[in-house]
Amino acid sequence: MSSFPPEVMSNPRAERVKAIARLAKSKGREATGEYLVEGPQAVREALRAHLEDDNLVQGVYVVGGFLESHEEFVQLLDSAKVPTRIVTGEVLHAMADTQTPQGILAVVAMSQPQLSEVLDTKPKLIAVLCRIQDPGNAGTILRAADAAGADAVILTKGSVDIYNPKAVRSTAGSLFHVPVLNNIEFDHLVAAAKTTGSQILAADGYAAHNLDTLQDAAVLRASQPGTEAPEAQPVLEAPTLWLFGNEGQGLEEHEKDAADYRVAVPLYGVAESLNVGTASTVCLYASARAQRSANRSALDSHGS
Repeated sequence: MSSFPPEVMSNPRAERVKAIARLAKSKGREATGEYLVEGPQAVREALRAHLEDDNLVQGVYVVGGFLESHEEFVQLLDSAKVPTRIVTGEVLHAMADTQTPQGILAVVAMSQPQLSEVLDTKPKLIAVLCRIQDPGNAGTILRAADAAGADAVILTKGSVDIYNPKAVRSTAGSLFHVPVLNNIEFDHLVAAAKTTGSQILAADGYAAHNLDTLQDAAVLRASQPGTEAPEAQPVLEAPTLWLFGNEGQGLEEHEKDAADYRVAVPLYGVAESLNVGTASTVCLYASARAQRSANRSALDSHGS
């Protein structure tokens, strides 16, 4: 802690405090290219990402006593060499978007790779959020994509701003694990993706293709190398972009038409539909499992 300025920020009406608070609004983020990250888990992941990209975290603000009860942050902050200030609880409350801040807040620079950069890596699995507007759903899908080992998450125009404080909190740090592209034009994305050879699958509750059937077929191919996939059917182990639609309206017709196939998650109970966050998790894990099984099968065949 000796490297931190000794004076405590105590004026909640100071201009610096007001400037940080403005990052909770889209105009503030657009003006500065920065956003708020709140809470120990999210700030920890931001600092770890900063070790790989030292332009990421612009500053950290902690209340007195936080570092004594979270000793791992002292070493992490020193390693990251991030400007850090001790603040009063009143100041942190004035900066934060939450009503009950958890003792630490970071100001982080927005970073977004180019779509061409992401596609040039030959991604196996990408989640595409088409006009998803609820911050919690966006965060849930991003976390699911991170957990499933997806290569990127793309939000099309009309989706929630992933740098919205509620969306950032809902990602629980996964925002710093997976490349995220914000506000991408849908038609441009589709045109670019089709040049890579990846299939585009639309999650559609009324689709003819059933996710369970596709998983069974993927398991069979993995267990019996050389088994051919039938024509005119999705292949879960293939490089895939999954399209997930708006909470109330689902995917629009032109979005579904842009997909190579439409796929439904089967419902065995009486529920009318699945929440988009839940449906995305099921779909992403189905692809991830099929891809990993196919890789293991290919390695086993090569080894034998």
